[in-house]
Amino acid sequence: MNQPQPERIVIATRESRLALWQAEHVRDRLRALYPRSSVELLGMTTRGDQILDRPLAKIGGKGLFVKELETALLDRRADIAVHSMKDVPMTLEPEFALVAILARENPLDALVSNKYASLGDIPPGGVVGTSSLRREAQLHARFPGLSVASLRGNLDTRLRKLDESQYDAIILAAAGLTRLGLAARIRAVLPAELSLPAAGQGALGIEALASRAEVAAWMAPLVDSETTACVLAERAVSRALAGSCEVPLGAYAEIESGRESGRGSGRLRLRGFVAAADGSRLASAELRGEQAEAEALGLQLADALRAQGAEEILAALGG
Repeated sequence: MNQPQPERIVIATRESRLALWQAEHVRDRLRALYPRSSVELLGMTTRGDQILDRPLAKIGGKGLFVKELETALLDRRADIAVHSMKDVPMTLEPEFALVAILARENPLDALVSNKYASLGDIPPGGVVGTSSLRREAQLHARFPGLSVASLRGNLDTRLRKLDESQYDAIILAAAGLTRLGLAARIRAVLPAELSLPAAGQGALGIEALASRAEVAAWMAPLVDSETTACVLAERAVSRALAGSCEVPLGAYAEIESGRESGRGSGRLRLRGFVAAADGSRLASAELRGEQAEAEALGLQLADALRAQGAEEILAALGG
């Protein structure tokens, strides 16, 4: 309670519509917490935003979306950076720290189509667009008759390409559509059994310099403990198996109620998979454990996936 309130907080953000929504959401939360503070946005364009003609996995992965923002933190042009947690590299450089993970929006994938109400309705040869190796592998494994095509660009660009009939359907994160008021475009939210989400999907994270303890203290009221436990467990799975590589891997944790878990308080249910890009091989596992042991649970799940052949699948991918 003795922590002095900040005079000014500068938030580094990408300039896509969704990234700006996320940064404005954090800005508004901070203005409510610190009404006498100036809270400003520093909009930036990242390499991930600039290179749109190649799949992310071929140009360096999702870390391309955060490097410029981290440079702004190092230069003290910004105090924090706001990220979608699924875009944050699994291992940060030691200069940086995740100082807050906020309450999660819907973490699941969504089917968007002008023609079909479900993946099962799309006829053989139908084209589904996605930028994600994770989604592609699951589509190949569960709907082998469908054709999967690369889909890059911001959310509005992806929807425009669908509306131009370049695809029969596309798969996007439900959270982004909901946040931008586009939930009506969702034809079906895909259950985790059909499309297991990416680690951190639907959650916002705040990054700062690890040396700036005062910034971590300013952000502390934004932390959501349940979402944090889930995301830490998911990221531990991904970090243990894939490191910083872009591979077909999903990890999804959820808090079960006392009734579901058979105990008096909620526990973590953690699921994960690793697959060949063409869906021909898939290792999957599931564990339950205490929220306080979230990262340890993630490491245990990674071991369970190794026992199912995950490392052989990753070796075949070159991961």
